[in-house]
Amino acid sequence: MKKECYSLILLLIISISASAAVRLPGIFGNHMVLQRDKPIPVWGWALPNEKITLHLNKQLVTIKADKQGRWKTQLAAEPAGGPFDLTIKGQNTIVYTDVLIGEVWICSGQSNMEWILRNTNEAAAEIASADMPMIHHITVTKAISLLPKDDIAGGSWNVCSPATAGDFTAVGYYFAKQLYNELKVPVGLINTSWGGTHSETWTSKEAFENDSYFKDMIAGLPALRLDSLNNIKKAAALKHITELQGGFKTATEIETWKESSANDIDWGTMKLPGVWEHQELGDIDGVVWFRKTINLTADDAGKPAQLELAMIDDNDIAYVNGVKVGSTNGYNTKRKYSIPAGVLKKGKNVIAVRVEDTGGGGGIYGESSDLLLTIGDSIILLAGEWKYQVETLSGAAASIGPNEYPTLLYNAMLYPLIPYAIQGAIWYQGESNAGRAYEYRKAFPLMITDWRTKWNQGNFPFYFVQLASFNSANGNSKNGSTWAELREAQTMTLQLPHTGMAVTTDIGVSNDIHPRNKLDVGKRLAAIALHDIYGKQIEFSGPMYSGMQVNGNAISISFTHTGKGLMAKDKYGYVKGFEIAGADKQFYYARAWIEGDKIIVMADEVKSPVAVRFGWTDDAGENNLFNKDGFPASPFRTDDWKGITEHNKFSFTK
Repeated sequence: MKKECYSLILLLIISISASAAVRLPGIFGNHMVLQRDKPIPVWGWALPNEKITLHLNKQLVTIKADKQGRWKTQLAAEPAGGPFDLTIKGQNTIVYTDVLIGEVWICSGQSNMEWILRNTNEAAAEIASADMPMIHHITVTKAISLLPKDDIAGGSWNVCSPATAGDFTAVGYYFAKQLYNELKVPVGLINTSWGGTHSETWTSKEAFENDSYFKDMIAGLPALRLDSLNNIKKAAALKHITELQGGFKTATEIETWKESSANDIDWGTMKLPGVWEHQELGDIDGVVWFRKTINLTADDAGKPAQLELAMIDDNDIAYVNGVKVGSTNGYNTKRKYSIPAGVLKKGKNVIAVRVEDTGGGGGIYGESSDLLLTIGDSIILLAGEWKYQVETLSGAAASIGPNEYPTLLYNAMLYPLIPYAIQGAIWYQGESNAGRAYEYRKAFPLMITDWRTKWNQGNFPFYFVQLASFNSANGNSKNGSTWAELREAQTMTLQLPHTGMAVTTDIGVSNDIHPRNKLDVGKRLAAIALHDIYGKQIEFSGPMYSGMQVNGNAISISFTHTGKGLMAKDKYGYVKGFEIAGADKQFYYARAWIEGDKIIVMADEVKSPVAVRFGWTDDAGENNLFNKDGFPASPFRTDDWKGITEHNKFSFTK
């Protein structure tokens, strides 16, 4: 009995000691970079009223935790340098090693900021040469919360090297590389991003409550726990699948789905390519099988072939007549699989694809021309109706996603970083807000102002990437373009102090929302920073519309940021991307040419022009107006005619 009591007391002492240990949030760690030339906030937890000593370089600071065991202090500003140790001592001692003092930047947004270096152009060569120990990077673990969290869910600082750089945010990596090459000081990147997310999830509840436009929206935020909301979503997902297919099949039956003999007559049908969230299946995460039956002649039977499945979000295993022909993990790679000789048969052949979606969009997506079977010189197009059946829902399918309510990512992935000292933020997002582009005029500046207010470091620099070219929905001046309207909202945000915008219409890809050229994106953001903060006398922007003048049947367009002069990237000197309209609001392709620092625009169809547009389309890749410093002109319009997103509002399930 005494032995049992002794053991119980020992366990209690160990438990109390563990909970009493001095600790810091996860943003602090070995290899971290602290912001130079600014006071350095350090904070954490300890025993109530516990005495704590901090030591960094030549600084020694002693403080005491409050009655709740919280503590916070500011170390004096330090110049660039290191490596140092940061030691925090209470009843226990924490020592963070290889601490550098330099420039710290938040890297945030959706998938184009999340996009890692190993999936970009020239990745292998870049990673092989990425021996840059003065650049450090931390990826904040993805998490959501209805309430602000004290700490991030996870993440650790890594030193840039060929072994680590491939997993860095690519935009952030190239941004940091350019800064280091120019400044020769350490650069720290805090990568807190999540693909497919809206700006509203990165904005605090207080910001919405204090804004006259959004306060009614945020008043409906449910006062429920996430687990309660998850249970509601799980029940709804199970009900939906039951209505579609009568529930889930047994493992024995699922095992036959790759075979040509499997019975799929009762399966649902779905048009491919296209993510399933936009079709009957709806917003689910899990495993879904797709089957396509084709008939082949005796001439094609037995021959080797190539199966192309466009792109798949996220992972897949592909079978032809029960034979596995390939598999890929990752949503950003085109699928091309070789079919060995002897697999294809005369008559009926079945292509079966097991698709696993781990979150966000799911399914076979991309261009119809990339979904095909090639047998010698014969091409069989596979776009169109496929049979589908849900194998299982993942845990994520029953979980609330980051876009389902506002504030979720601010609470879990941004608030815990505050007040870690930073120089500024770079941001690549907007694709997911394009359907509400007009509202983004309010939502985006609100988010920026919110971050600055919460950090209490003044109007810190905030630089963002304007949407690249992408044929989202064949949008243009005639049909309306959500992407053009979103780019306009981004441009309008430049009215905020210490903001900057990198234009990227020239490096987009018509059929890929994730352009692989992140080098130019990072360098353009760095050019803004080098001019705005670090005093480099360089051009940092392409031509920006500043005014127009009607001269008969032509309009003269003026610009700022003409740099060394305007130029058209065209071997014949033609300026492309301009349209012109009269009072009837009908736009026509315009002839345009350079006269000094102006563009002259006209069209035979428009005798009395009143408006000009440039790059007013989803896919603005045709735009070829630059300054001679190498920066592309930003899309613009001179009119204020009503667009197609003006009445679209952010909402959520209440």
